[in-house]
Amino acid sequence: MNEKTAKRRFKEDIMRHVDFSPLYRSTVGFDRLFTMLDSLGQPEQTQTYPPYNIERTGETTYRITMAVAGFDETELSIEAHAHVLTVKGEKAEEDKAEQSELLYRGIAKRAFERRFQLADHVEVQSASLKNGLLHIDLLRNIPEAMKPRRIAISAEAASAPKAIEARVA
Repeated sequence: MNEKTAKRRFKEDIMRHVDFSPLYRSTVGFDRLFTMLDSLGQPEQTQTYPPYNIERTGETTYRITMAVAGFDETELSIEAHAHVLTVKGEKAEEDKAEQSELLYRGIAKRAFERRFQLADHVEVQSASLKNGLLHIDLLRNIPEAMKPRRIAISAEAASAPKAIEARVA
């Protein structure tokens, strides 16, 4: 058993023995988090096609780069819905009459569907295809109401505490 397989089995074993039921009983609105935690206990899918990179390009910007050699923009689709980014690729049928005899196929032409979980307030900004690489630019756009704000501290002269009730004489 190699190291990667051992780590995966260890993670699956841990997730099977963790009881999340107390958390389910006392929380509201964390459904998405619990769904993600539950999925950690499932055996991983070994889908490795197409290969991809995820990089942070700035403080609030990210880029997903996928190697999609042989696909053009009409054969790819990108959809963002309910915190899930889905990238699909489906090759158009080739004309059999014009097709030559293929001796070796090293460039994959199979259809694929790759899903990425997006955090709250992450939105797709743009997508481009260049030299067989699909670039998807993402932005984490936190609303002003949720951003931390600085509270000014006033420097008033020390005064007597204000009385809550007036004294009756």
